Amino acid sequence: MTASKTLVTAEELLQLSAQGRRYELVKGELRDMAPTGNVHGRVAIRLGSRLDMYVEAHDLGEAFAAETGFRIHRNPDTVLAPDVSFIAKGRVPAEGVAPGFGDIVPDLVSEVVSPSETAASVQAKVENWLEAGVKLVWVVYPDTRSVAVYRSLEDVRVLREGDALSGDPVLPGFSCPVRELF
Repeated sequence: MTASKTLVTAEELLQLSAQGRRYELVKGELRDMAPTGNVHGRVAIRLGSRLDMYVEAHDLGEAFAAETGFRIHRNPDTVLAPDVSFIAKGRVPAEGVAPGFGDIVPDLVSEVVSPSETAASVQAKVENWLEAGVKLVWVVYPDTRSVAVYRSLEDVRVLREGDALSGDPVLPGFSCPVRELF
């Protein structure tokens, strides 16, 4: 006899978040999100603050910090929370972003890799984001001080400290020396 899994919806996940529980939701199944370490948090804020200042200065749309959940699939629901994200101005509703988990897939997401994450789990997130329609994924690796830039699963470039991270064409003109993230 096998037990069937009870799938969780995005709305139920939001209730868990209100109770202080941290999860992502993948195809209706809860995935624990442990607190991140100091290096992870420092790298995420460095990238996020640069991105937000650029987006605001050029009126390009909306930038979001870590913990912001986006529903990228329905029935069963998938809600992921990147470390940094951006939605272009033309895709943000006139009334602004909705409360809860919006159904707008970001144009850009960045994931900062923690020591506890496996290569397989990072790759699965990248694939989920790209399949959902994200145009640009930055995977930041603090241990190697590098950034993998995905425009698709076939178009991947690894940047090192001497390189510049570009937001083109999603964030026209945005550039940040990779070394400044670390």
